[in-house]
Amino acid sequence: MGIYEMLLPDVGEGIAEAEVVEWNVKPGDPVREDDILAAVMTDKAAVEVPSIVDGKVIELGCEIGQMMPIGGVLIRIEVDGDDKLSATSPQTKTNTEPEPATTTTNAPIAQSQSFIEDKTHHVVLMNQSNKPLAAPSVRARAREEDIDLKAINGSGPAGRIIHKDIDKWIEKNGQMNAKNNRVASDHIEDIPVVGMRRKIAEKMSLSKRQIPHITIVEEIEMTALTELRASLNTQHQGERSKLTIIPFIMKAIIEAVREQPQFNARYDDNTGTIHQYEGVHIGIATQTPNGLTVPVLRHAQAANLWDNAKELARLANSARERTIKPGELTEGTITISSLGELGAIATTPIINHPEVAIVGVNKMQVRPMWDGQNFQPRTMMNISCSFDHRVIDGWDAAVFVRKLKTLLESPAMLFVERS
Repeated sequence: MGIYEMLLPDVGEGIAEAEVVEWNVKPGDPVREDDILAAVMTDKAAVEVPSIVDGKVIELGCEIGQMMPIGGVLIRIEVDGDDKLSATSPQTKTNTEPEPATTTTNAPIAQSQSFIEDKTHHVVLMNQSNKPLAAPSVRARAREEDIDLKAINGSGPAGRIIHKDIDKWIEKNGQMNAKNNRVASDHIEDIPVVGMRRKIAEKMSLSKRQIPHITIVEEIEMTALTELRASLNTQHQGERSKLTIIPFIMKAIIEAVREQPQFNARYDDNTGTIHQYEGVHIGIATQTPNGLTVPVLRHAQAANLWDNAKELARLANSARERTIKPGELTEGTITISSLGELGAIATTPIINHPEVAIVGVNKMQVRPMWDGQNFQPRTMMNISCSFDHRVIDGWDAAVFVRKLKTLLESPAMLFVERS
């Protein structure tokens, strides 16, 4: 028998390491070619790594939550043969044609495919498929219970469905038998913070640690804008993308940063440099089954209201379905955060580091407003805007928020031609 050392493959251009967020096998397990061995994550992209050989697992390369360099030994598998076999990493590969047993396992991933395959290796992008993610044992249980996995939101790494999710689904749907009824318990479950959850935690911690926030909350009357939006949607029903409030807020931000371009920027902590952008690349904070992501709508200033609405819907759907490309999650210059109908009176949004501003959208509601003589019903909404106080003064922040208020309360101004 021989030992096959399978290396962690190249999971994206410029990626030097990845986090192992799940193991589907353990030492002693038999594996066949194409069986999923592990799930790894780099930045926002989750990747499943399948076996390329038949054999028995001898050793795992690391623990869940640890980082592994590209080309590092991911797993050792006992295979038929007399020699120790090892895949050659890109760093050590020579120009000599390798034997099949030593061919690199580090083939690049094609973004346009759900997986790529050659004679030696293939990798499945978890965010490139609509198929529910689950281990074979979970799938087998779902079949036995006659449960459609598409109906379950996974709570595991990268949205993977685990046994606990099936338990919750059964309980919710009234199929729980007596022996599984809840009883008093002192059990404490330790849940490692790994994968997307860890990336979010790291990002939020960095933002709060590095950026001194200043937040301004302003009240905005949205009556005219909601009427305009309804009218435009009726007028172009079936012809153009349906307009939500967000494209109008994007348009207001675009107009506001014309006058205050310092808000459309990123701050380099290491060099103390403000990178001020001409293109307005608006990030949209989006809740997904896998956690919070921020797709970026690039060059929003170059598109009209409906084109931005269409692109916004595409990005949000791609993020939720885990088909979004890594390049669509980076290089934003200013972000919008909205909780929709779940929004409160006010929030204190955290800036998406290294940007310098974020616009938080709170829920709209009809409230009685005094017009000087009587109370009148008006559609009102608060916006909560946070700024990096290292580079944005309070006065400038107040001017920016007031500009947003003016534009949103008088939406006709959003469409005035600018010279």
